[in-house]
Amino acid sequence: MGTPEFALPTLERLAAAYPVVGVVTQPDSRAGRGRRVAMSPVKELALAEGIPVFQPERLRKNLEAVERIRAWTPDVIVVAAYGQLLPPSVLEIAPFGVINVHASLLPRWRGATPIQGAVLAGDAVTGVTIMKMNAGLDTGPVLAMREVAIGPEESAGELEMRLAQIGAALLLDVLPAYLAGDLTPQPQPESGVTITHRLLVEAAAIQWAQPAQTLHNHIRAFAPNPGAYTDWDGTRFKVLKAQVLDGVTPAGKPGTVFLYQKTPAVITSEGALVLLQVQMAGKRPMSGAEFVHGRKDLVGAILGSPEPGE
Repeated sequence: MGTPEFALPTLERLAAAYPVVGVVTQPDSRAGRGRRVAMSPVKELALAEGIPVFQPERLRKNLEAVERIRAWTPDVIVVAAYGQLLPPSVLEIAPFGVINVHASLLPRWRGATPIQGAVLAGDAVTGVTIMKMNAGLDTGPVLAMREVAIGPEESAGELEMRLAQIGAALLLDVLPAYLAGDLTPQPQPESGVTITHRLLVEAAAIQWAQPAQTLHNHIRAFAPNPGAYTDWDGTRFKVLKAQVLDGVTPAGKPGTVFLYQKTPAVITSEGALVLLQVQMAGKRPMSGAEFVHGRKDLVGAILGSPEPGE
């Protein structure tokens, strides 16, 4: 059970090592500028592998959907970023239960967006947890964990791709012992619990009256999608990559753009950020230096975004 690209390495490795009886993924959705209906990455891979695909709108209070999964008679169900909460009726289908590939070191960052949560918080490390799911929100007992250092400039998108591979490899390392009865899941610690929720596009708005390091983490957390953004003269202006400008604390109002070594930089409440990659609405991404070369009026402008919820 999975939907986005994070789940692809897990499905690839499972399909190579075990007979996968079926794949459950989210329904096709509209995406892109043309709003065309697109299959999930997991569905595309499953069809290419000749694996049956099931796409229920929802599983909770959907007896027909649950019975269709039960008819596959799986020994174990594996979940990797599926996108729906599983009802107890699904958790009880397989003799070995439901095993989840979760992109954090539980109990830190339970919830829908653990990778973004770790980057937003400025965590130096994160990891992958293989856990047996129960009715709670990522509260089930743990089979294995693997710690991973987060690069100081690494975006959530880049980290996601690394964790996807590491999680798939870890799952295949522990699954044989678990299925053989030689590995018993252990309860999670009661302390250190943090929760991360699904992030709305509005949460990506940059608030320049924050410290540069906080904003650097914010930009990394929302890259590549949906992309952290600010407002410039009534137009959405994305900042896809930035860097803290060490040793420089210019005077001025937060949000004011100045030129630093031919690249635009922005004053924050503490320090400044160099804009390494930007994107105007409807335009292609480009380097900050390339952008300001063609739009010199950016220098001296005051960028701003509405407060969240406005």
